Amino acid sequence: MVIGKPLFTVEQIQKRVGELAGQISHDYEGRELLVVPLLKGAFMFASDLVRAIRVPLTIDFLNTSSYSDTETTGEVKVHCELRDSAKGKDVLIVEDIADTGITLDFVTKKLQEQEPRSLKICAFLDKKERRTREVHLDYVGFEIPNVYVVGYGLDYDDKFRNLPYIAIFKKTA
Repeated sequence: MVIGKPLFTVEQIQKRVGELAGQISHDYEGRELLVVPLLKGAFMFASDLVRAIRVPLTIDFLNTSSYSDTETTGEVKVHCELRDSAKGKDVLIVEDIADTGITLDFVTKKLQEQEPRSLKICAFLDKKERRTREVHLDYVGFEIPNVYVVGYGLDYDDKFRNLPYIAIFKKTA
């Protein structure tokens, strides 16, 4: 296993998170927001993001998975549901990376069934080249090429989430 040099530094990440939080705060001014991070990967990004958002908010979590090793299984598993309904609420899904779109498509449809007032998606990273499902991202931290990345919550086999930056990961034999 090899971790390359940082693709995004701590400073670049924090600057972009602040910009996203500012835009979200502006867009939701005068409203209360329900923030729904998708665990495990989005926990670090979501933590920084919600601390910088300047509108009232509540947080609930969905724990989903669709990866085995470095590839998607194509099937989304939900390990933990929302504690309360999203009905009538302004919901912001927070995702670590929009890759194939399979998880975001599944989660969006699942939350739409609860009839939220609004539903938007904030993805820290957007890897458009891999998209197999159409999903609309309302807020994007960074676009990245088709490389496997770790750090800032993103993992390989549950490792490297604690890196404070984003780095390219290469698996060696």
